[in-house]
Amino acid sequence: MKVIIVGGGEVGFYFAEWLASERKEVIVIDKSEQALRRIMEHLDVQTLLGSGSNPRILEEAGIREADIILAVTDSDEVNLVACFFANMLSPDVHKVALIRNDDYGAYRDRMSEKMVDISLVINPEAEVVNSIRRIMSAPDVEQIHDFVEGRIKMVGKRLPAESPLSGIRLTELPGIVKRQRLIIAAIVREDRLIIPKGRDFLQAGDFVYFVCQRDDLGRTLGFFGSESNAVRKLMIVGGGKIGRRLALELDRMKGFQVKLIEMDPDRCQRLAAELRRSIVLQGFATDQAFMEQENMGSMDLVAAVTWDEEMNILSCLLAKRLGARKTVARVNKFAYIPLVHAIGVDHIVSPRRCAIDSIMPALRRGKVINTFFIKGKEAEVLEAVALEQSSIVGTPLRDIKFPKEALVLCLARGDEVLIPGGGTVIQPQDRVIILSTRGNIARVEQSLMGKRRML
Repeated sequence: MKVIIVGGGEVGFYFAEWLASERKEVIVIDKSEQALRRIMEHLDVQTLLGSGSNPRILEEAGIREADIILAVTDSDEVNLVACFFANMLSPDVHKVALIRNDDYGAYRDRMSEKMVDISLVINPEAEVVNSIRRIMSAPDVEQIHDFVEGRIKMVGKRLPAESPLSGIRLTELPGIVKRQRLIIAAIVREDRLIIPKGRDFLQAGDFVYFVCQRDDLGRTLGFFGSESNAVRKLMIVGGGKIGRRLALELDRMKGFQVKLIEMDPDRCQRLAAELRRSIVLQGFATDQAFMEQENMGSMDLVAAVTWDEEMNILSCLLAKRLGARKTVARVNKFAYIPLVHAIGVDHIVSPRRCAIDSIMPALRRGKVINTFFIKGKEAEVLEAVALEQSSIVGTPLRDIKFPKEALVLCLARGDEVLIPGGGTVIQPQDRVIILSTRGNIARVEQSLMGKRRML
């Protein structure tokens, strides 16, 4: 696979690093000599100095032989023009673009038409809001991801000593959870990833990744000593693109009590005119007296989503000190993320990280529509549509030549969710959720592709 990446910033660097590790042919285009120098010093990929919106540069990069182009610069216009010329020069190339401006996003459907034919348009701010909404549905878990339009949940949660699951063998699990459909997908124990088998035990302190249906999430969290108390009282710090979008979404729904804190008085007026149920307040979220007056400590969740990372972090720490149940901070720099977790912020959202997660399925072969990483990049969960020509279709699972560290976790067939056994036969158009260690992903992709090659 040959991939052209337009943009050598953090997102472009991440994809170049990841694709190079999988031995893909990668070329990165950027106007910045400094950005390309960083890439050349750290990665074994090709680089090209210039603008990805220049058709001559695209031809020099080999657009006619490329399988996919990722337009991930900070400029919507450059990303759009790069895809436009890529489509002109090589109509069959798979095109993915970051588009942040909502005015462009309103024409997303038109972008997939012949003139531009962008396969996937990603709005990082919209993806951040989606991440916050997922956190709101289960704020007490450490990680949560949706599959099959939210009907199936992948959750990462620490197992406490008092849990009835602590010390049990996985073969004993059905007798404890009774009629619930719970699948233990992976375990991280003492920084070691375990793909569990029936003979394995769960231990207190394990970080457990499990899969369950949406309706079973609350009962399942009870086995982990947690409740699925959804967020009702929310404080949003920052009325920019993310804060405004989140507030507008919640404003259209009943059952939420929302306060939005914004420093800019003019923006406060505009937001107050747009929002009907939410309360808009002008002030500083790091002003303790002001936050006490506005009952910050009574909130189920405080979401700090300004452009200022330090402001977001300090707001969340103040919220925790005042008694807020959970906090989420917007953090842009990847290097900050582990540090922010360590100092006590409950959840972190990153536009760049969300953009990367949304683009990942487009880089997988077979009809992969969703991905989720476990323990960094050590394992990956794929949601894919079973194609008629795929080798996983029409054969009992026990007879499919899957690697030992690749598991079919569950599948969705119409409205039905199935926990597969050895005799289960996957049918065309089933949604299949597969976990695989990184080293076996290529074999899983090949099984999903079948006889014909596809992106």
